Amino acid sequence: MSNPNLHAVGAASASHGSLKGYLSGFVLSLVLTFASFGAVMSGRLPPGKVLVGIVVLCVAQLIVQLVFFLHLGTSRDQRENTAILFCCGLLLAIIVAGSLWVMHNANENMMPTNMTVDRAKVRD
Repeated sequence: MSNPNLHAVGAASASHGSLKGYLSGFVLSLVLTFASFGAVMSGRLPPGKVLVGIVVLCVAQLIVQLVFFLHLGTSRDQRENTAILFCCGLLLAIIVAGSLWVMHNANENMMPTNMTVDRAKVRD
């Protein structure tokens, strides 16, 4: 008699990576880490370009981590996980941007710009 749960377990484990995939991700992560370290420590990049280089390498490192270790991708098995990740990222961006906007507006509207500390003490 065939057990339908065995097929589901086999299909779920098929979406995980192999040793080759994990080693490829590990090597790529090491290369990107050393490239970031080298960009800062070598001094070959102009000071304005170092930050741009670090951000580009950081995004590449993030993509490597998501694809090779968290197994996010466009395959049918991983579409839900990828959609959930992007929704969480969007919500996080909205929360951070909204918080920064509220703090900026509070700073602009509540702090008098033309009043010195001595003048504020006299008003009290």
